[in-house]
Amino acid sequence: MPFSFKKREIPDVILIEPKVFPDSRGVFAELYKYPDFSRCGITKHIVQINYSKSEKNVLRGLHYQKNPMAQGKVMRVVTGEIFDVAVDIRQGSPYYGKWVCETLSSENMKMLYIPEGFAHGFCVLSDTAEITYHCTNTYSPDHERGIIWNDPDVKIPWPVKNPLLSEKDTGFSLLKNADNNFHY
Repeated sequence: MPFSFKKREIPDVILIEPKVFPDSRGVFAELYKYPDFSRCGITKHIVQINYSKSEKNVLRGLHYQKNPMAQGKVMRVVTGEIFDVAVDIRQGSPYYGKWVCETLSSENMKMLYIPEGFAHGFCVLSDTAEITYHCTNTYSPDHERGIIWNDPDVKIPWPVKNPLLSEKDTGFSLLKNADNNFHY
C-alpha cells in the first residue's frame, strides 16, 4: 500500500503518510487513491480542491461548515511548513473541545484528514506556505462558521505569539457559544 494511515489521539482524525519514491531525477508519490483511503475509513469523495498561500505567522481558522454542507478535508502542504489543528466540535463526543495537531510540510509530505464535525485551522511556520485542501463538500458561505482561534477553553498552544489574522477570524465566538449542529 502506498500510504500509511495513523489514527491520532482523536481517532477520527487520521495522519496520512504517502510512500515516497526518490531517485536521481527527484521524487514520486501517490497522494490520493480512493480504494486505499476508503479501506482506512475515509469514504467520502473529494469534490473540491482549494489552494492557499500565506506568509509566516498567518493564522487561518478555526473554520467549519454546518450540516448539510459540512466538509471533511485532507490537508497537504505544497511548499513550506504549517502547524495544523483539528478541534472536535461534535456535541456529545468524548473528545468535544479537544484538539489534535500536526506539523505538515513539503519536506515530510504528511497529510492530515479532518472529518466533518471538526473546526480546522493552521498557522504558517516557514517564510511562506502553499497549502491544498481536498474537501468532501463544496464551499457554502451560508453554512460557514468558526470558533475563535484563542478560545481559553480549547487552549491550543499556537507556536506564534502575535499571529496575523483576518477580520473574519477575529470575530468568531467561543466554542461554547458556537453555531454548531454536529452530534456524535
